[in-house]
Amino acid sequence: MSNQIAIDERLRHEATVAARFLEAPNEDSFADLFNIFRPQLVAFFRNRGCDLALAEDLAQEVMLIVYRKATQVRDRASFRAWVFQIARNALCRHYGKQTREVETVNLTDFTDRLTASVQKPAATPAFEFLHWMAFLDSREREIMKLRFIEQWDYQEIASAQAVPVGTVRWRVFNAKKKLAPYLTARQGTMRKCA
Repeated sequence: MSNQIAIDERLRHEATVAARFLEAPNEDSFADLFNIFRPQLVAFFRNRGCDLALAEDLAQEVMLIVYRKATQVRDRASFRAWVFQIARNALCRHYGKQTREVETVNLTDFTDRLTASVQKPAATPAFEFLHWMAFLDSREREIMKLRFIEQWDYQEIASAQAVPVGTVRWRVFNAKKKLAPYLTARQGTMRKCA
């Protein structure tokens, strides 16, 4: 019974602070709102498997959205539900972004390491670069040669091939993505040999 009274009191206080913020959104009213909802949001994210640092970051992201979009609240009685809907959306965006992340390899760093640690005479960086290029289609090969052998920048490649700069960047990114499994496997065998 006493727990229910405490919960009711906490919810009334939360509703009062939310109403004050919605009536006059300023730094003071938002600070009060932030102090009430941040711990709840951190707990919300922690219960869904986030580590503490990520939970803190996501809670701050949610509170920033609440501050920026408070004027869009239609039903003030459902403010708490609106905040936690934003939290669910932020968590979905975070997980969605994680699934789209693709491992790529910076070829300039990798060729520097190969030059320093050549084990066999036939395994020169130029020889291996040509071997890696066999995994790419002709457009990707051409762009990779211009970018990493000729040291052209993206603008120069775009004007030479009469394509947008974004297309050049996309093709370089996809080529790196295709090469990543081969280069990381090669890097692992090089570490074992050393």
